[in-house]
Amino acid sequence: MTDQNTTEQQPSTLPSLSAEELERINALSYEQARDQLIQAVQALEAGGLDLDASMRQWQLGEALARRAQALLDDVRAQLDAAQANQASAGATAGTQSNLEQ
Repeated sequence: MTDQNTTEQQPSTLPSLSAEELERINALSYEQARDQLIQAVQALEAGGLDLDASMRQWQLGEALARRAQALLDDVRAQLDAAQANQASAGATAGTQSNLEQ
């Protein structure tokens, strides 16, 4: 008796970004990633691409969006840390414990 819930995994024939392409994307600045993401979205919205080209643009867009988000997350973490430092410094500013240091 065969298990009908088991499906064999077929190797993906969809195009995917190479390690070199991902490395290049991960070296982009926020502005560069954003601008290239806009271009990828515009290419998809314009239509006229075959399935492989559409899938490639989508994958490129996803990688660019992840890069831009990672950079924004880093900036947010730095801002949060700076605000926390400022708040803790402000809490002791002008107090006797601060003056004794």
